[in-house]
Amino acid sequence: MLLVKTKIKASPIAGTGLFADEFIPKGTFIWRFKKGFDMRVGKDYPDTLQEPAKSFFSTYAYQNPQTLHYVLCADDARFVNHSDNPNTHCTEDSDDEDSATIASRDIKEGEELTEDYREFDTNPFGGFDTHTG
Repeated sequence: MLLVKTKIKASPIAGTGLFADEFIPKGTFIWRFKKGFDMRVGKDYPDTLQEPAKSFFSTYAYQNPQTLHYVLCADDARFVNHSDNPNTHCTEDSDDEDSATIASRDIKEGEELTEDYREFDTNPFGGFDTHTG
């Protein structure tokens, strides 16, 4: 669940992005997994879906490399784009309950929020990871 004010708009990185709608100081929690709001499902869940739901899930969910659970953000956090030099960092927890995104530096109002997908996803650049057993 997003914990800061944001807005969606066109991104120079990739299609649509999520942008800070307020100044965010370094160390601020930007997003935190919220049970009952965000969705966490087992590793076999994508196999139960039909198109177009499967494509949506493949695009917006991520798979925690520690638990192999998939997590789908229920809000606009799914529009945060990847960067090799992100302005946030992620913490993943073995049960997903304490997973969070934190500002790794001050983020100006209007700046796009970015994260390094490799910090929290078994298959950070799309699709389902077929090597997770």
